Amino acid sequence: MNLLHYWRAMWGIIGRELWRFVRQKERFVSALVRPLVWLFIFAAGFRAALGLAITPPYETYILYEVYITPGLMGMIQLFNGMQSSLSMVYDREMGSMRILMVCPLPRWFLLMSKLVAGVSVSILQVYVFLIIAWFYDIQVSWEGYIWVLPALILSGLMLGALGLLLSSFIKQLENFAGVMNFVIFPMFFMSTALYPLWKMKESSELLHDLASFNPFSQAVELIRFALYGEFNQYAFLYTFCAFIIFILVAFWGYNPSKGMMTKKGAR
Repeated sequence: MNLLHYWRAMWGIIGRELWRFVRQKERFVSALVRPLVWLFIFAAGFRAALGLAITPPYETYILYEVYITPGLMGMIQLFNGMQSSLSMVYDREMGSMRILMVCPLPRWFLLMSKLVAGVSVSILQVYVFLIIAWFYDIQVSWEGYIWVLPALILSGLMLGALGLLLSSFIKQLENFAGVMNFVIFPMFFMSTALYPLWKMKESSELLHDLASFNPFSQAVELIRFALYGEFNQYAFLYTFCAFIIFILVAFWGYNPSKGMMTKKGAR
């Protein structure tokens, strides 16, 4: 096997995922409706609850909508990571995943290619969301749209690796909904996506501590700082370490001789 084989395999997997996404228009619409509902409807109530200003000038972090925009970008990537894990479980049940896994390329490379494909889709969704938000007067400098790209790549990899890890433990497609509810909603609501840490500390010290250690919180903070041209070193290191841990456990889970695949086969 040479580099050309690796290159063609990776782009074949990415192309398949992108083509699947383009054909599933409902998936694209649903991925955007969720954050847009939070942006246009729920933000008004949260803004009033937090006592934030609602009148011009529209300065950074004065409008609550401006504050939660990075959190909603993270929401898109979080749900996309879970959607990718759902497709992994579905492909495994239908048999196409087995065909992919028996090809002569290393299993870790195939899993990473699937992960990169999912991240590519999530970034596309995020930028479409930012275009819609721009017409809603939520705008940053044009450099911000470029600076945020590396943050989106790392956060997407981390959340996608989490989804990959979960897919290695889910035995049947019917169990996926319960796992989603157990993982997605605590991660999202117990984070800085909707409200700052200092507000949490005012109400609950425990909630503040849990949100601080939540990998999704650090991913959101990485995106938030990058969107305005700043680098949050702590959030970067935390997100990167979480990605490494999740992806290594996912590789172990998909190892046919050591991970969860062995237990599934035994049954």
